[in-house]
Amino acid sequence: MPALTTKQIGLHLKAVPNWSKRAQTIFRTFKFDGFLKSIDFVNRIARRAQKINHHPDIDIRFDNVTLTLTTHDEGGITEKDFCLARQCDEVLSKFFVS
Repeated sequence: MPALTTKQIGLHLKAVPNWSKRAQTIFRTFKFDGFLKSIDFVNRIARRAQKINHHPDIDIRFDNVTLTLTTHDEGGITEKDFCLARQCDEVLSKFFVS
């Protein structure tokens, strides 16, 4: 799956508005009510990432979780990254937003 162009990335970012581009990655910080909810979120993301064999860089800071996505094999951002970003947003809305 080839890396996306700057224009393609811009279009995809409109579909996941809480995500941002930095260098050859997209990232988002999620805020939770405490450490255990942060870990629960990460565990749910880990299961999905494992199923599709595409793994985010994960930074946990107590009640904040930052996910950073890139496709190392392609040297940039691909459709895989946006697919996982949408799944992360879905996990948040399905399990963590009331």
